[in-house]
Amino acid sequence: MLLKFIAYFFSIVFHPLLMVTYMLLILLSVDPHLFGTNSVKGGMRNILMVFFSTFFIPIISVLMMKALKLIPSLELKNAQDRIGPFIVTGVFYISTYYLIYRSPEMPVAFKACFLGAVIGLFLAFFITLFSKISLHAVGMGGFLGMILITIQRSELFPFVCNTGIFGMIEVTLFGLLTTTILICGIVGTSRLILDAHEPKDLYGGYLVGLATQFIALSFF
Repeated sequence: MLLKFIAYFFSIVFHPLLMVTYMLLILLSVDPHLFGTNSVKGGMRNILMVFFSTFFIPIISVLMMKALKLIPSLELKNAQDRIGPFIVTGVFYISTYYLIYRSPEMPVAFKACFLGAVIGLFLAFFITLFSKISLHAVGMGGFLGMILITIQRSELFPFVCNTGIFGMIEVTLFGLLTTTILICGIVGTSRLILDAHEPKDLYGGYLVGLATQFIALSFF
């Protein structure tokens, strides 16, 4: 019971729709000057905009679909159940990406990783019509891809991050990469513990998420 509770906890904290917000937080932490500010706090307006448009509003939309009995459950276990939520979420992601792409204050680094998330979302939608794929793995694969692309600019590391609760901490390139890989493993294991996916669903998801970040980067 405790193990399943922990698995649910990590599945919620690292929900695939939260990954774009986490990407933005990482980029702001590594180099806030890209966003025309000198701290994560200075980018709070962008954080809230991305959070509401890529997580909060899509989640509310899915909850409404459940209340109207358009989907049987929030777990979206079947491919048929995912179609409606995918379309609604895709609309919000495309709309938000358009705003970000047109915004001069948004750096290319974030535009690229957001585009990767959009491509990953629609590629996962296409795949799920024929075979099950882990959306959590797609999200974590995309997050890992963004981290790998970011650490290519190794001159940015190490950097000091103000965590608020834990104070100032120094983040190294090795520390960030190993932590990300560890979280990817924990999230994947959590999905297996909950019997939500088979290993092949996870491997496919990681590959899609990782690949789409580098595909999106090539457009810039």
